[in-house]
Amino acid sequence: MCDLGLTLDAPMIQQGIERLYADLLRHGLRFRPHVWLSSEWFSPTGVPGIAIPFYLAHPRLMRLERDLMLEVEGGRRRDFLRIMRHECGHAIQTAFRLNRRKRWHELFGRSSEKYPESYRPDPASREYVQHLPMYYAQSHPDEDFAETFAVWLGSRSAWRRRYKGWPALDKLQYVDEVMEDLRGESAPVRTRRRVDSVSQIKTTLRDHYELRMKYGPHGAPDIYDVDLRRLFVAERVKGAEPASRFLRRNRTLVRQIISRWTGQYQFTLDHVLEDMIRRCRELRLYAVGDEDDLRMQFAVLLAVQTMHSLFNRRDWINM
Repeated sequence: MCDLGLTLDAPMIQQGIERLYADLLRHGLRFRPHVWLSSEWFSPTGVPGIAIPFYLAHPRLMRLERDLMLEVEGGRRRDFLRIMRHECGHAIQTAFRLNRRKRWHELFGRSSEKYPESYRPDPASREYVQHLPMYYAQSHPDEDFAETFAVWLGSRSAWRRRYKGWPALDKLQYVDEVMEDLRGESAPVRTRRRVDSVSQIKTTLRDHYELRMKYGPHGAPDIYDVDLRRLFVAERVKGAEPASRFLRRNRTLVRQIISRWTGQYQFTLDHVLEDMIRRCRELRLYAVGDEDDLRMQFAVLLAVQTMHSLFNRRDWINM
């Protein structure tokens, strides 16, 4: 990977960084997190910066990511900015050691709390803001703060209106007060270290993706196998589309078929759908037959499995 010669020059990356810095300037903050390319999105412990996944630096790598992992995290401008604002929350927490403050502990919890391997969010909760998918603020105190900061970094009138009457508004107002205190201040933690920079990663793309596909997040691996094998075929037919790609392409239409489900139902629906798409890829299944018929049959299958998941309370999210 270090031989790919990747840089931050991609237009979406440059524009996203500039937009983040403009947001910080608009709020009177001097803090500017440094940015580099790495294997995934993260902001390292003790380093007030943001690592961006390498595949966003080139269109061919984005296509490879989509082909192998079925999606490109941060691959659209809006999603890229959302994640940048979230990671900036981690970076500014590190830069100013915000998690050491008493009020921070009272509102968000202990930053030292161990990250869970999985978590079960409450989609109806109003204790947390909703920014990234899967109710990510509920996974850990640090993520709660990062998500709250990301929302705060947007329009003040928008978050005051959106979260009026929610307990989460107390967290937003706290962030507003803290950031007001930090206006024009220099951060005590200023290291510009680049953790796991892509320029130093000697892993091959093949090994990188084999590891991700082997240890990536999964639900129970085989609970959908019988039903999926009834609907799709294991033998590759000339011109047949992989079932995982078929489902990803028809995701919006399938959700429209069962659009009467909202709230917790919608969250569980998305979670089950992701598991089933992943399992289709692992089983190397193909979509053969009339597309409308396959789509409708899958919608019925997804509906049944979602209700089963709700009944058995399987809606945990792997970290």
